[in-house]
Amino acid sequence: MGKNNDNAVILFARDPVLGQVKTRLSSSLDDEAIFRLYTCFVEDSLKKIRRVDNADCFVGVFPENYSGFFDGIVSSDMKIFEQQGNDLGEKMRSAFADRFKEGYEKVVIIGSDSPSLPKCYIDKAFATSKDLVLGPSADGGYYLIAMTGKVFEVFTGVAWGTEKVLEETLKKVKDANISLELLPVWYDVDLPEDLKFLKTHLALIALSGLDESVNTKKFIDELSF
Repeated sequence: MGKNNDNAVILFARDPVLGQVKTRLSSSLDDEAIFRLYTCFVEDSLKKIRRVDNADCFVGVFPENYSGFFDGIVSSDMKIFEQQGNDLGEKMRSAFADRFKEGYEKVVIIGSDSPSLPKCYIDKAFATSKDLVLGPSADGGYYLIAMTGKVFEVFTGVAWGTEKVLEETLKKVKDANISLELLPVWYDVDLPEDLKFLKTHLALIALSGLDESVNTKKFIDELSF
């Protein structure tokens, strides 16, 4: 896939291997159900980024695409790459740096743990003129990060995987005098209580006539937890 736009949107995702994804849901679901649920998360997230206007789509896979899952669902208009780095910060920094080297002007990264994330939040990240955009997550991290023009050094010295991620990142932004836009708070689905909330939330979204996260909703409706 060649460069077709000045913007790039990247989905960070794990290679879905049975027993190796969303393991914190194991108290409520068996490995097979978790595996199928996660593939729904990824499929719905891929559909979402495809709908973003004027942006080339990428999928950053960890640890690698050895299962072949993404080969079967990623279309020719998307590029798959393996995440590079020792922690999440290094992996995101590398992904941003590579896209800017390829000539992209604005780059957005989202994760695959927020299947109900509204596409309009991604659109808003592209629309801003600020250096950096963060989408705060209710668990203390962030569900989206966007940069314009270059990599801003906000990734080192952060306690990844903890509730301190956003707080520590915001301190780095302030200290470096980086212009920032914060998106509305959203949520990741990591724990059984998150999954229960997601089920209720998707039901309410469907009642409003929207069709966000169709695959995820269909599968969750079949589950008992």
